Amino acid sequence: MNKLIESWLQQYPQRTTQDTLRALHEIFQEIALLGLWRAKFYEHAAFYGGTALRVLHGLDRFSEDLDFSLLRIKENFDLSSYNEAIRSELESFGFEVEVKAKEKTTAIQSAFIKANTRQQLIAIGTSHQAFSMLPKDQLITIKMEIDTFPPGNFQTESRYLLKPIPFSVLSFDLPSLFAGKLHALLCRQWKTRVKGRDWYDFLWYVGRNVKPNLLHLQTRLIQSGHFPETETLTLEKLKQKLLERIDQIDWKAAKVDVAPFVLNSSAIEAWSASLFRQAVERLRQT
Repeated sequence: MNKLIESWLQQYPQRTTQDTLRALHEIFQEIALLGLWRAKFYEHAAFYGGTALRVLHGLDRFSEDLDFSLLRIKENFDLSSYNEAIRSELESFGFEVEVKAKEKTTAIQSAFIKANTRQQLIAIGTSHQAFSMLPKDQLITIKMEIDTFPPGNFQTESRYLLKPIPFSVLSFDLPSLFAGKLHALLCRQWKTRVKGRDWYDFLWYVGRNVKPNLLHLQTRLIQSGHFPETETLTLEKLKQKLLERIDQIDWKAAKVDVAPFVLNSSAIEAWSASLFRQAVERLRQT
């Protein structure tokens, strides 16, 4: 298994220690997805969010968490029942991990995959002088979340991964993924910080001419209290909301947020309100 993981790591750019740590993080993510497949998790839930875009569609930025949505509301669903499947899968590859659920307090259930970074690098036989400088207690931490009270009107599709073995992951389709991202852009409250990663993803969708699932977005907005139930969300209304949001953004702060997550820093050099206004005008419904 060590040779398989080592070969897998070599497929990632590893110019720095941080590059290698992120590669290991992503390998953990994909092995966790495999464990969930073996446990038939995707009969009940679909993958969505930035990591789904990264893993399944090649988004060129690093993404930290694993986000899922139940296919339908299920009040007695328990994410922690899948902890053992994830732990067992990662341990079969030689990793020593802890998978622990957070106490349920809202409709969003959470769990965390944690592993000692240095121990995992030693386990796969990776040698790098800089690794000896890592704190002994530094952890690889992957947060998993699942929405147990999902807004409806999304569409799903099965996407295949080929590593570490061929397996399928049920995911929101691209228009529904885009709708979720647009909801985050319009509604995410991140204290005084702006999440530039959301805006990076927005440009990715627009650049690939993805049409957002407006019905799913409307359902999300109504559920979160950001749109009246008596109205219909049109493309023009969406554009107006995005333009208003763009005028509120500190674009220098947005660039600072996203910079650590992208390999090519030139991809964000041109960021400005003007750039994003023009991107909004390129949104199409058909």
